[in-house]
Amino acid sequence: MNAPNQYLASFPEGYSHELNIPKLSLAQMFEKTVEQFGSRPAVSFYGSKSTYQDIWQAVQAFSCALQAAGIKKGDRVGIMLPNCPQYVIAYFGILRAGAIVTQINPMLMERELAFILEDSGTKMIVIFDALYPKLQAIRQNTSIELAVTVSLKDPFQPEAPDSTFMQFLTKSTLFTPVSINPEEDTAILQYTGGTTGRSKGAMLTHKNILANVVQSYKFFKNEIKKGQEKCLTVIPLFHVFGMTSCMNLSIYAGFEMVMLPQFQIDEVLQTIKQEQPTIFPGVPTMYVAITNHPQAESFGIDCIRLCNSGSAPMPVELLREFERKTGAKILEGYGLSEASPVTHCNPPFAERKPGTVGLSIPGTACRVVDIATGTKDVKPGELGEVIIKGPQVMKGYWNQPEETAVTLRGGWLYTGDIAVLDEEGYLSIIDRKKDLIIASGYNIYPREIEEVFYEHPAVQEAVVIGIPDGYRGETVKAILVLKAGQSATEEEMIEFSKAHLAAYKVPKQVEFRTELPKTNVGKILRRALREEAINTP
Repeated sequence: MNAPNQYLASFPEGYSHELNIPKLSLAQMFEKTVEQFGSRPAVSFYGSKSTYQDIWQAVQAFSCALQAAGIKKGDRVGIMLPNCPQYVIAYFGILRAGAIVTQINPMLMERELAFILEDSGTKMIVIFDALYPKLQAIRQNTSIELAVTVSLKDPFQPEAPDSTFMQFLTKSTLFTPVSINPEEDTAILQYTGGTTGRSKGAMLTHKNILANVVQSYKFFKNEIKKGQEKCLTVIPLFHVFGMTSCMNLSIYAGFEMVMLPQFQIDEVLQTIKQEQPTIFPGVPTMYVAITNHPQAESFGIDCIRLCNSGSAPMPVELLREFERKTGAKILEGYGLSEASPVTHCNPPFAERKPGTVGLSIPGTACRVVDIATGTKDVKPGELGEVIIKGPQVMKGYWNQPEETAVTLRGGWLYTGDIAVLDEEGYLSIIDRKKDLIIASGYNIYPREIEEVFYEHPAVQEAVVIGIPDGYRGETVKAILVLKAGQSATEEEMIEFSKAHLAAYKVPKQVEFRTELPKTNVGKILRRALREEAINTP
């Protein structure tokens, strides 16, 4: 998929769009780093450090155990863990065995988990012990044959034939090498929402992911040094941004990952003080929390040199205040699951334009086309849909050829995001064609929440919108019309949704109306409701 030159960003001397993507699987990429940086720490987790050699030995043991358990090339194996060393071991062990990683958010409820497991046909899962009862509750409706549990505190023993992570690592020492074609073989199923509201698994190949790592490294090459950086890894690794910008880029470049399982401000600041990370990929809510902490500067946060912000828009005032306190550069970028994910970033080597997501990264072509047909380039400064071409763009959606055909057209990835390109090639994201809500960096799809409310016996109509939130960026609001003769309270509806949705998807506000604004064909005017909510003091 060659990127046409006229759609590539203009770079200064010393930077180019030429890419040398090694013909390696992701496990081979890891092995290459072990050869170069084997004795260097790969992961630091609450003060316990594991070298690249330590992690690689565990990866090998995990892949042996997978084969002994009957996992074959192309089988799907789920990971449902917070950030921890076992995540890295399982991820690369699965890939070394030629299987496919199904990325699963640990915050999902039973219904959401069941859908992903069924849709992907996942045969085995590596799961945080506290979530094991959730799995057991829906297991009979899935293809799961084996679960491996990870404990971070007290010991936990799952029901037979399942095993703990440590037990699983000792299952076998025999391994049959697997032939992997990096260009064709899927490495990851990264689930994302659909235009129909149904989640879709973006199929990312070994080459897609390695290409995005190489592109990112090349873009930041004068800001980072191989084998010398420490990356604060608190973005979830199940999130495509964390997977690439924290884990895979760190491993490619021999960085040390300073891992935390969740973002808790005091713990993060204490970790910064002790570990002195130099790189901090994050989402705006994380930078908000640090900026607003009254003692932040006493924790030595000026050790951080480089931050790349993604997943949600970055307020310009916040960017300036964080940089004043840390001395770091925040470089806001843009990407999506279907592109592994990075496509754009503000450059460290040229003008940075706060409020934009910067230039396309090396080897990535970007166009803004008319919304009506998606075929004509609009002029600089005019609104249109962003479309992308590059080696990081997915193969397609798992078992969804119709959705794939809508999103991948003529070799271009249609993002569904509305944006403006300026004369110098800087991209500004204006709106989301798909009505996506982004809260604290998490993608929330309104239809999924609306469907939950439609199951409530008192609800006649439901519409869900994103409204501005000073901390989360956006938060979720539900607007409901009740059936005649029915009554309900905001608290009741919030409690009802909590039983069916991950916590970050649960509406923070519920409003009741007698009717909803609609078009003449009866379609609910979501945008009108959103504008009304934004403009209401």
